Amino acid sequence: MKLAGLKSIENAHDESVWAATWIPATETRPALLMTGSLDETVKLWKPDELTLERTNTGHCLGVVSVAAHPSGSIAASASLDSFVRVFDVDSNASIATLEAPPSEVWQMQFDPKGITLAVAGGGSASVQLWDTEKWKLIATLSIPRQEGPKPTDKNSSKKFVLSVAWSPDGKRVACGSMDGTISVFDVARAKFLHHLEGHFMPVRSLVYSPADPRVLFSASDDAHVHMYDAEGKSMIAALSGHASWVLSVDASPDGAAIATGSSDKTVRLWDLGMRAAVQTMSNHGDQVWGVTFRPPGGPGPRAGRLASVSDDKSLSLYDYS
Repeated sequence: MKLAGLKSIENAHDESVWAATWIPATETRPALLMTGSLDETVKLWKPDELTLERTNTGHCLGVVSVAAHPSGSIAASASLDSFVRVFDVDSNASIATLEAPPSEVWQMQFDPKGITLAVAGGGSASVQLWDTEKWKLIATLSIPRQEGPKPTDKNSSKKFVLSVAWSPDGKRVACGSMDGTISVFDVARAKFLHHLEGHFMPVRSLVYSPADPRVLFSASDDAHVHMYDAEGKSMIAALSGHASWVLSVDASPDGAAIATGSSDKTVRLWDLGMRAAVQTMSNHGDQVWGVTFRPPGGPGPRAGRLASVSDDKSLSLYDYS
């Protein structure tokens, strides 16, 4: 398996690019790459030329997260202004605006069926689940406070939820916190199940394996990527190689690889069979906040694609084979 650079856009945004995801293809158009930036905009790009399809405004602070509905027709952007903007991909018409208290909107992801949007709730120490039909809050998955000999500031304040991921069967939601803990929830019962231990610094990105609903990957500021059996509560592997914080992780659609982005300015490709990094891409000049594999399907070429975005304002596209 390998990555080959296809195209980079130097000043893709006016400020740091903090978020990226693919909007799945529909019957009438190919998959689009969506990026979100500190410049308060969301941009949609057409592969492989990375031609700018549209720029969306509507936030009054930087965009921290973007999410695409599995249908490819709806997308959402979350901002430091504490609003989530839900919009129609093809017309940019606003569908809904979800409001949260300050610093309670971070990463978000639609469930595999597109019924629910999960939002990492920051300082609320929870994940909010929004219904995608009426855009109403349907559940709050709260991380229980850990019992200790005496309550310390560490326990309460550090369960700041940064990242969120759905299992491919839609039965589980996992979230990563500032203190390094990962919490797993049973969605149907809205019930906390257990913590996954091993990180001691912020977990900024999580992704489940598309090939195995039990396997969860986490990226942490401790410079490690962990591979967990999220049901059995055990760590399968700890992958090291980055020289600094790991800010983003995504799994390839075939389940054979993961890609990571780091504040060491590199993108790495990891072979899960070998449990080792097999390639390092160094085309960014600053920390890499997002890596995202294109989902399979849709018209046009089916080749594997990976995109990365960075504090250097640039966007890069790679062939994955």
